[in-house]
Amino acid sequence: MTIHDAIRALDDPTRLRIMRLLASMELAVGEVAQVLDQSQPRVSRHIKILCDSGLAERRKEGAWVFLRSSVGEGAQNPLSAAIARLLAVAESEDAAFGRRCAEDRQHLGAIRAARESHALDWFARHAEEWDTLRSLHIADGPVEAALAEMLLSLAGGNSLGRLLDVGTGTGRIADLFAPHASSIVAFDKSPDMLRIARARLQHLPADSVALVQGDFAQLPFPARSFDTVLFHQVLHYAQAPEAVLAGAARVTASGGRVAIVDFAAHDREDLRQSHAHARLGFSDAQIEAMLRDAGFALHETRALAGHELVVKLWTGVRREDSAGQLETRQSPQSRKA
Repeated sequence: MTIHDAIRALDDPTRLRIMRLLASMELAVGEVAQVLDQSQPRVSRHIKILCDSGLAERRKEGAWVFLRSSVGEGAQNPLSAAIARLLAVAESEDAAFGRRCAEDRQHLGAIRAARESHALDWFARHAEEWDTLRSLHIADGPVEAALAEMLLSLAGGNSLGRLLDVGTGTGRIADLFAPHASSIVAFDKSPDMLRIARARLQHLPADSVALVQGDFAQLPFPARSFDTVLFHQVLHYAQAPEAVLAGAARVTASGGRVAIVDFAAHDREDLRQSHAHARLGFSDAQIEAMLRDAGFALHETRALAGHELVVKLWTGVRREDSAGQLETRQSPQSRKA
């Protein structure tokens, strides 16, 4: 990136708006077009200019293209960091630009809320058959055995401690790991899923398990609340998986563990509509980068071939050196206080 290319690329109100949208999250190109209320070909031309200049980068996923910023205030490249600061100051000090950016984020929130509502409706319709649907891709047994081996090995054969099962669904994974944890929080957004999970987990001591409804994009728990956090076939439903993992890091104690079970990157575009998937799996590089940025260090990766899709397992450890940064990320509850 050169300063000349960067300034030329930023010399347009639409591209400035795009860069502010990308400041905190990766976006699908279609989302950007919806927010800006412009045609996708026109938005694609703006995106090409931003990518050619080095300010942004594209990533193809099935029929969708995702866009992310290449600059950030924490970037090692001083020019990238300076550009990120300049854009942040511009939004703060230029009242008209700031209002437009706020409107864009509000519009984006409405778009994503509609998609999440669609996904929630899908879960409500399919809650009773969820375990069967999941097993269409690979049998539960080999995945669960591999997950248990990886997590217990990472814990040195000791207890997994306070365990958070994010997107618990029917409670199957929470039930599986209950004997290895001191306590479990089964967390899900769907009341229908939690109703089934409650029935499945009713044999556990009442003081060792809690079922909590909420959004995995805003985990309602204090910092360092858990020693182990699990994401079993749930991260592909996240509109912003990097933000979800950052939230997970905030509630994980230093030295604590994270485990992700999900699909390897694939091109089954039909899963977006038929199963409400927001992401078509993940590559190893994506997961490693998201974990690193969130405050985790990748520990182990495994792949298990399913009937149609490859299931991947990733484990990581919450880095000690990220504690200060993560402690500044307040929980939704503390922000309301």
